[in-house]
Parts: sequence; C-alpha cells; structure tokens
Amino acid sequence: MAGKDIEKLVKLVAKLPALGTRSSRRIVLQLLKKRETLFLPLIEAMREVAENVKTCEICGNFDTESPCPICASETRDASTICVVQDVADLWAMERVAMFKGKYHVLGGILSALDGVAPEDLNIEKLFTRIERDGIKEVILALPATIDGQITANYLIQKLKNFDIKVSTLAQGIPVGAELDYMDEGTIQLALNSRKVL
Repeated sequence: MAGKDIEKLVKLVAKLPALGTRSSRRIVLQLLKKRETLFLPLIEAMREVAENVKTCEICGNFDTESPCPICASETRDASTICVVQDVADLWAMERVAMFKGKYHVLGGILSALDGVAPEDLNIEKLFTRIERDGIKEVILALPATIDGQITANYLIQKLKNFDIKVSTLAQGIPVGAELDYMDEGTIQLALNSRKVL
C-alpha cells in the first residue's frame, strides 16, 4: 500500500480525462521509477506552463503569449474564422495543417442538460470580430452531437444577420471505416449529408 502523499498524487492524476485509478497508479509508479529523467522535468515543465500560459485575447487559444501566434500571423487568411468548441479542437485542426485562416474558441457548446446558455459561451466576441475584422466566411467545426448541432443551428440563425458565407465541416462515415462498426447517429448523419455524384 502506498503512503498518503503518493495516494494523493494517484487521486489527482485519476481526475484527468480517460484515466481511472488503475491507470493513474501505473503513471505515478512510472514517474517514481524515473524520478530524475521524467518526474522532476515534468514537475518543472508543469510549473513553467502554469505560470506562463495565457488565454489569447482574440481567439481563446492557450499559449505563452497573447495574441497567440496564429492570431498574430500576417500570413494566415484573416477573412476566414473556424469556430471550434474547445482549444483541443483548435489543436486538432492545426495538426492537420490544412486550414490557413484564424480560429474562434467558443469554450463549450449549448446544453440544456448542463445548463449552458449562449451567454455562457464566447459567442458575442465572435460577432464583434466579424463586424470589426471584415470576416467573409465562418466555418463551424463543432461536434456531430445533438448539442453540437443545436449550437451550430443557433449560430447559423444568428450569423444570418451578417453578410458572410457560413459553412460546416462535412460529416459522416470516416475513410476506412466499416458500416458495421458505426453508431446509428453517424450513419444517419452520413445519409442526410450525402452528395450527388
């Protein structure tokens, strides 16, 4: 049995998404075994990030500077904004390295069950950016969930007040996937989003 300090660390690590108590125990054990090469450098890196990370005043991204390098870049298309639910989605889009515009992080999606209303999200700032920065297109890259679709529909209605193009990411069956492994919602979305060839 581990001591109370180690158990405290296990409980903290277990609070991270997708980690349970067993996984967090394994992680803590590895950190303890590799104290000099992994644990202490990790502590230092986490301290530096905790002290230096900022939320970008323009898009909502996390970085050590504000505005973030994406918003500060003069080579990116400033007339196109991709709206995402969270910073993790922004980072996922950047990993693909295809989108050359700017971003806007909502900080969540509308959810009646969770009590998330439009005023709880970073929506008004999006409208301000559209008016101020001469935005020509808004791409909605929101989750293909019921709450994601409700959020997208809400934004589409509000964005009709602006003279801009509004688009969404194509959704449906991913390349290489088999129908047998898809859930009903994905198959239904794929059918509804089908294109004429």
